[in-house]
Amino acid sequence: MKIELKHWIILGVLALTWGSSFILIKQGLVAYTPYQVGALRLTIAGGILAIWGIPSLFKIPKNKLKYVALAGFCGNFIPMFLFPMAQTHVSSSMAGILDSLVPLFILLFGALFFNIKGTKNQVLGAIIGFIGAVLLIGGDGFSGENSLLHCLLIVLATALYGLNSLILTRYLNDVPSFQLSSALFTIWLLPSIFILIISGFFDVFEGTEQQLKSLGFVAILGLLGTALAMILFYRLIQSTGSMFASMVTYLMPVVSVFWGFLVGEKISWIHLFGFGMILSGVYLTQKKDKKIEVI
Repeated sequence: MKIELKHWIILGVLALTWGSSFILIKQGLVAYTPYQVGALRLTIAGGILAIWGIPSLFKIPKNKLKYVALAGFCGNFIPMFLFPMAQTHVSSSMAGILDSLVPLFILLFGALFFNIKGTKNQVLGAIIGFIGAVLLIGGDGFSGENSLLHCLLIVLATALYGLNSLILTRYLNDVPSFQLSSALFTIWLLPSIFILIISGFFDVFEGTEQQLKSLGFVAILGLLGTALAMILFYRLIQSTGSMFASMVTYLMPVVSVFWGFLVGEKISWIHLFGFGMILSGVYLTQKKDKKIEVI
């Protein structure tokens, strides 16, 4: 598939949006539990998209609806809870770094379950890009506020993201992106509302200043970082393939570093070196080469 300028622009917009999502999740967790943050995010996004999602469910071929539901489960429903659960003991920057594992899972699952062969440059680019992303956190590693167990929750989320991308590419590539995203959020809207109710959100919500502030951050996350971003992401997958679209996870840590710079965190040469490695990884994945088995 040919990569055009508009695809790079969409990639940049997604990196900026999703790279900021980890900070928004942290702000939501100030007043709400992880389950409430995840359910609120899904309910807000699904509530808006259901206007178009309900008619879309009748337009999508019946034999594809199971894949729409599965894509929504892997790519939206479960990860929306895993990230806030993890970020109770994982920093925003670490969450962004670990999210860059997605392309590696696409290569792995593609070879194991979808009989998809990767090129040498894709494998090398994925590895280089991930190493560059890791360098962006400096020497913190898994110390301090970053719990290894909670980091593994993010790894699980990235694995589901990778599986979701492959499902979209293999089974849903002919479904219009807006129709697809609105339909899958509509399918998982009622379960999201149910979890929001049993999480006790309506029992504890009193309209305090902090609750309203956190609700505003989650609303931004749901509308821009979820509903709109997913529409763009699915369109990018359908236009360029899962591998290029997944490169957004390599650019997201750069946004996290930028946020750190704005709040006065030190930016060292290693961050710049990591940024260069990320860009090199993105470039390599798009460079043609002979195919090899990624197993």
